[in-house]
Amino acid sequence: MDSAAETAGGYQPWSEVTPDAARRLLIAAVEAFAERGYHATTTRDIAGRAGMSPAALYIHYKTKEELLHRISRIGHDKALEILTTAADAPGGAAERLDAAVRSFVRWHAAHHTTARVVQYELDALAPEHRSEIVALRRQSDAAVRRILADGVEAGEFDVPDVPGTTLAVLSLCIDVARWFSVSGPRTPDEVGALYADLVLRMVGARPHEVQPGT
Repeated sequence: MDSAAETAGGYQPWSEVTPDAARRLLIAAVEAFAERGYHATTTRDIAGRAGMSPAALYIHYKTKEELLHRISRIGHDKALEILTTAADAPGGAAERLDAAVRSFVRWHAAHHTTARVVQYELDALAPEHRSEIVALRRQSDAAVRRILADGVEAGEFDVPDVPGTTLAVLSLCIDVARWFSVSGPRTPDEVGALYADLVLRMVGARPHEVQPGT
């Protein structure tokens, strides 16, 4: 799957998926979708990667799209958890924005293979599943927007356009999954720290308003 960083922060990928055969198939699907794209991947490809027969896949997942939906739902639930935890934390807006960006970027770097599928295969979902995931994305958007609005109200941030800045912050974080490589010069933690600093500068937060790493 992803690098050893997959287990960073105590997160065990796909531990919520049972039984073991269903988890193996889902992990194989993540790898195949990330490598070849959803549409170019067949159920035979997925089963082969999992060391199972194509028929075995249909015991656990009715369709290839159901697999993608399961992957997307778990990934978006995790993203929402990261952002709402930061938004609901005590402290000033700058501290909460720092925590949100650090954690969100770190997850996208440490789990870059998974994140690429979660973030970039949305259009392959069936309409009803896409609507469900879009609703989760809106909740994530709202968590970040709330932090920015709090910062503006408190005089911590200089942000004339909160919705537009929210989109910019989330886009910046999500794009990490597209380019991050374990052979690159920075670890997930280092990328998280860099992006948190960039975002705080972008919103006009003063350096004394947040302690690095909080």
